[in-house]
Amino acid sequence: DHVRDRKIFTIEEAVRKMTSLPAQTFRFKERGMIQEGFFADITIFDSAEFEDKATFSAPHQYSQGLLYVIVNGQLVVDKGEHVGSLPGMIVTLKD
Repeated sequence: DHVRDRKIFTIEEAVRKMTSLPAQTFRFKERGMIQEGFFADITIFDSAEFEDKATFSAPHQYSQGLLYVIVNGQLVVDKGEHVGSLPGMIVTLKD
């Protein structure tokens, strides 16, 4: 909505606000960018089709246009379908 319809910021700025900016702000090491040695957490989506389908009354809905999700290098969502893999971990702040 803010990117495609309202054009408040670019798609690149939206991705940065959801990835590298919070990783830098909270000092998460090896996260937030696609870089050798970093955790491979990647979401691939169709920007023309992407739309949040979750609502307050039905919060557990996949977004439309969400194609693939890779967590810690393992495929979790394949062509919009969850494959059953749960490779995530809790991220904590460390000194």
